[in-house]
Amino acid sequence: MVSGDRRWAVRCLVLGLATWSAAGVHAGDYAIGADLSFLRQAEERGTVFKEDGQTKPSLQIFKNHGYNWVRFRLFHTPTRLPNNLEYTIALAQDAKKLGFKFLLNYHYSDTWADPGKQFIPKAWEGKSHEELVHAVFEYTRDTIAAFRDANAMPDMVQIGNEISNGMLWPDGKLPDNWDNLADLLHAGIEGVEEGRGEAPRPLIMIHIDKGGNLKATKWFFDKWHSYGINYDVIGQSYYPWWHGSLLDLRENLIFMANEYKKDIMLVEVAYNWRPAEYRKKPAPFPESPEGQRQFLDEVHRLVLATPDNRGKGIFWWEPAVQGGLRSRGFFDDDGNALPVITVFDHFTRH
Repeated sequence: MVSGDRRWAVRCLVLGLATWSAAGVHAGDYAIGADLSFLRQAEERGTVFKEDGQTKPSLQIFKNHGYNWVRFRLFHTPTRLPNNLEYTIALAQDAKKLGFKFLLNYHYSDTWADPGKQFIPKAWEGKSHEELVHAVFEYTRDTIAAFRDANAMPDMVQIGNEISNGMLWPDGKLPDNWDNLADLLHAGIEGVEEGRGEAPRPLIMIHIDKGGNLKATKWFFDKWHSYGINYDVIGQSYYPWWHGSLLDLRENLIFMANEYKKDIMLVEVAYNWRPAEYRKKPAPFPESPEGQRQFLDEVHRLVLATPDNRGKGIFWWEPAVQGGLRSRGFFDDDGNALPVITVFDHFTRH
């Protein structure tokens, strides 16, 4: 049973959620997307991006190949990573000028938040549950307002990153603190609504990391839906070495579309263009430039085949990533674009 004053999510259902009727919200065009959160840092450090040996503006390379969405992460107060509010607004402004739509990814942490770690921002340490709920609301409201005022309003907002085990641990950690997590998620959703002012309402995404895992997806979303809090898009991560085969992905896409009647996006997808994850086991595709291209093409076709047109897009995780994860990117060691960049050409060109 949910108690009274500390259950923000349930208290606000009748009062606030009529404005979030799904009947008035549409996902729009198919998202051919890329998470380019490190792009500006790479360029500031002198990385040059090329196609066919010719230097080109990096965002324009993606635009030329049909990409229409970008995803940028936001950390609260990062100390070693660049993704603070000022940096992310600048990225979003550049993307908006080229006509990209923009998915804002809240980590609600000073560093990476994922299924294995969800650190509370240092500024929020020691707060009670009620204080954390209020902090999530105010922070989301104020940052959304900052994007709005900078003419960089997100078209979609992700409340938390890969939250299959909850967020803002230990307060919102699963499986023990579902009520707390519902409060925190609802506070974020209400913060978006309050911060947008007169701007169009962004779509709301709930993101977990179970692309090829039907059982875990059902466990999470059955419970989440029991709270009755409205949202628009299911986000999933799909890295095959962690998240199952293509048949597992297909099964889960069909299940989600039929069971939840929500639009679905694979919001993190990647594969390597040189050996990395499959050195000691058979790979579904060669870890080569052509194998990487084949992987994205096959995943894209599965998303397109999702029942009732519920498959709404794919975001590649960090095509411009540098360092040890560069093998998951779209550019070789000399900065030249790899064949994977062309996957959507025959779908988008006319």
